[in-house]
Amino acid sequence: MQEQQQPPQHQNQQPGIEAEMTPKPEYLSPSYKGSDKLKNKVALITGGDSGIGRAVACAFALEGAKIVVHYLNEEEDAKETQRIIEEELGGQCHLIARNLQTYKACEDIVHEAIKQFKQLDIIVNNCAEQHPQESFEDISCEQLEETFKTNFFSYFYVIKAALPHLKKGSTIVNTTSVTAYKGSDHLIDYSSTKGAIIAFTRSLSQNLVQKGIRVNAVAPGPIWTPLIPATFSKEEVAEFGNQVPMKRAGQPSEMAPAYVYLASEDSSYMTGQVLHPNGGVIVNG
Repeated sequence: MQEQQQPPQHQNQQPGIEAEMTPKPEYLSPSYKGSDKLKNKVALITGGDSGIGRAVACAFALEGAKIVVHYLNEEEDAKETQRIIEEELGGQCHLIARNLQTYKACEDIVHEAIKQFKQLDIIVNNCAEQHPQESFEDISCEQLEETFKTNFFSYFYVIKAALPHLKKGSTIVNTTSVTAYKGSDHLIDYSSTKGAIIAFTRSLSQNLVQKGIRVNAVAPGPIWTPLIPATFSKEEVAEFGNQVPMKRAGQPSEMAPAYVYLASEDSSYMTGQVLHPNGGVIVNG
């Protein structure tokens, strides 16, 4: 199988801007057709402005859900996601900008989602940051804390704030990573947060099962999102994804169906589980 490459590129800010990427990530497959799997549902997606989050937002909209997109500060990407959903897909999309490192901020976005659409049925925790370091000694205590605040604490906070509003049949989908299973020598703190998300997903699923709320996760492999040029060197970006058996990076559009499945009644007998769209990496555990 021939390796695929991206043009060398780098962005100097996180979480990165999709509008500046070459090529642009594919957020919706031309072959994807909605079938009202999420009709009359309201979904809150953190980090929903670009990358996997945008793809999930668009797929959910095609399935009939009303969308609340959280983003950090990427106004251009967020407004483009809203435009796609409302003008191209005929859906409804509300935008909320917040830094989710505090419980108050997470509580705010939940309350705003309820105020906008009067209900909340689906939580997709997807926001993340990563800071590659060649040496363990280079990971500062401040970096460790920042990474956990965004990648793990926000997931806990959003669910804690949302839980009083979730009813039987609601679903929670958390984004973890293949690095939680295979490790990463230069993303130690990031991979640790992703491992924590898996344990959190499994434990929370057991806690909420009697309430009829299902909790699952998706562990993507190397996916072409703004976080990649925002965190890796030009040379690493050019080779990104070539290490997996399929010899290429995945597209956000290839992740979205997994989230639709876990958010919908198609997965009604599944909770506490993790799906692995990762380009062929064998995962046990």
